[in-house]
Parts: sequence; structure tokens; C-alpha cells
Amino acid sequence: MGSLSKKQLIGLYDKASKIQGLSPGKLATLEANIKRMPTRYKSEKPEPKPLFEKDEATGKMIGDILSKYPEHKRALFLKAKYDNNEPLSTVEMDDLRRFQKMVAGK
Repeated sequence: MGSLSKKQLIGLYDKASKIQGLSPGKLATLEANIKRMPTRYKSEKPEPKPLFEKDEATGKMIGDILSKYPEHKRALFLKAKYDNNEPLSTVEMDDLRRFQKMVAGK
């Protein structure tokens, strides 16, 4: 009986209880084994969250650059990447900060 799960033992008990010639001692032993086994509960699955969360500060930086220079090719590329929920690399973030400093300085 060591290899059967609690659910399997309960199913076996239900089938065995329908047999009329079976001694009540065997049913009691099976029921005692079922009661001795721990009841396992599955925890609920956590709420799914998006793989990538947009950084509002990055969006504002891109917006500031494009408001001053709407044809800036690198900023347009980074905006397309940002809008498609693709993560920006550290080099791209450094470029954005550098562009923003240039726009703020003028």
C-alpha cells in the first residue's frame, strides 16, 4: 500500500465497500491507512504578470526628444522599440540620456 496515493486508496475503498463478502476488518484497515495519510492541497497559481513593463521615464525622454526633433532617426528607432515592448539595452538608454541632455541644453 505504500505506493498508492490517497486518492487511489479512496477509490479502492469505494470499490471494496461494494463487495459483500469482504470482512469489515480489511475495510477498517484500509480506512485507517487513508486517514493516516496527509491531505495535500495545491496552492493557487500566481497572477500572470507581463514579461516587460514599460518605463514611463523612458517614454517621456523619447517624447521630449521627438517633440524638439521629430525626424531624429535614432529616437524614432528607439520609440518603435519602446512601443513594441522590447527592452532597451544599456547602450540605447545611454544614447537616450545623451540626446536628452543635448535637447535640454539647447
